[in-house]
Order: sequence, then structure tokens, then C-alpha cells
Amino acid sequence: MSPQSMWLEGPDRQDAVSADRPARVADVHEAALAMPHVTVETGKRASNPIYQVGGKSFVFFRTPRPDAVDPVTGERYDDVIVIWVGEEAEKLALVQDAESPFFTTPHFEGHPSVLVRAGRLHETTRVEIVELVQGAWLAQASPTRARAWLAEQGLPGGL
Repeated sequence: MSPQSMWLEGPDRQDAVSADRPARVADVHEAALAMPHVTVETGKRASNPIYQVGGKSFVFFRTPRPDAVDPVTGERYDDVIVIWVGEEAEKLALVQDAESPFFTTPHFEGHPSVLVRAGRLHETTRVEIVELVQGAWLAQASPTRARAWLAEQGLPGGL
């Protein structure tokens, strides 16, 4: 099994490309792998996947850390996904709504990323997660790669 495909196995893989529906972890993996020039690194301690373009991370599955804990039990979250965003305004739009599954922590203050727990992905849609992952890739890709991908999609900003 290739390093890229191992993240897409299991029950979450089923229907990963279907029409809009609640998002799943498999959607994050699939969206990241669908982008060009992506490599998958694995974390040194937990073998967690880290998706990169040009050596820059754009999505990674974070190991439990003391800054992201359950407010009731104090247990560290073990299912946090970090997704880069293009700018601070986008981050704020995602994290300011208390009902949103997206959040940040003091550790990520000033960092162009949002956090989401895998267990809350279903509170957003597949389409939203795919667009967020694509935006993360665009935020970290070189301008040449970003323009080429936008042009292939027929989107503004392409070549």
C-alpha cells in the first residue's frame, strides 16, 4: 500500500467523492491528495500524516497537545486537524462563530491556520472541507503552481 493511499482505507473511504454531505476524515485526505505536487510526510512520534506542497505543510493531523483540551475532562484532543488559510480574515470568519467546528488556540495566535476536530467534521460539509483544503494548498504553493492550478480549474488568478 502506498503512503498516500493508506490514509484513504476503511469505512470513511466509502462515498468520499459523492455529492455534498457531512464531511468525513477521508474527505480531508482525498482533497489533499487530489492537489498537484503533494507529498505526504509522517510525524516522527505518532506517524500522523502531514500534507505538503513544495516542502510546506498545508494540512496536518496534529498529535495531542496541552493547548487543545476538552473543557470538561481536561483530556487532550487526539483528533485535531490543522488547515492553513490564506489570510487572517478567513481564519477569523471560521473561528469567531461559537457554533462552528473550527477553532484556534493561543499556540496558533498569529498563525494562518484553523483547527478542527475530526470528530466534528460532520458539522461541516464535504464541499466546504474540499474548498478549505484547496485554499490551504493555494496558500502554501508557489505562485507559479498556484496560478497553473487556478488556470486548470478555469478560476480567476490563473495563467
